Amino acid sequence: MDQLWAPWRKAYIRPKASPLSPKGCLFCRLDSEKRDKKNYILKRTRHSFAVLNLYPYNNGHTLIVPRRHGSRVETLSAAEKLDWLALHDEILNALKRAMNPDGFNVGINLGKSAGAGIPDHLHLHIVPRWRGDTNFMPVLTKTKVISESLDSAYVLIAAQLGRKDRKKRGR
Repeated sequence: MDQLWAPWRKAYIRPKASPLSPKGCLFCRLDSEKRDKKNYILKRTRHSFAVLNLYPYNNGHTLIVPRRHGSRVETLSAAEKLDWLALHDEILNALKRAMNPDGFNVGINLGKSAGAGIPDHLHLHIVPRWRGDTNFMPVLTKTKVISESLDSAYVLIAAQLGRKDRKKRGR
């Protein structure tokens, strides 16, 4: 195998690290606003919250977010990790009851190059999947068809979590 040395590219591959700051962080803003229905926050726990993804890959795509700002799993305390994963379990079970999916994709994208849309604040994705939920649209048109509104998904999942605000949302 030949090697091509290009050390000048290091600046693009490893840009200077910026300090992690909750200033301007979407998740920190959502957590501080306390407007759960408007922000599609399904549940809050002591250390985490669950929120519907505004740009879902599929119906019911939910994010489990630690409340403390940070981008690395290993910086969470044992209590925060347990809380985060317990909320994952609760939301996964609520999604099963509410939407009856055939399976799930569950994952964490650590860093921008790994696909994290919000790389400075850790979050876990839960994406319900159904047989046949992929078709020609993404292949031919790079368009994913989401067959349920966020409002409708919120009502279904919130009902399974026993939320008082599970009635139809108003805008």
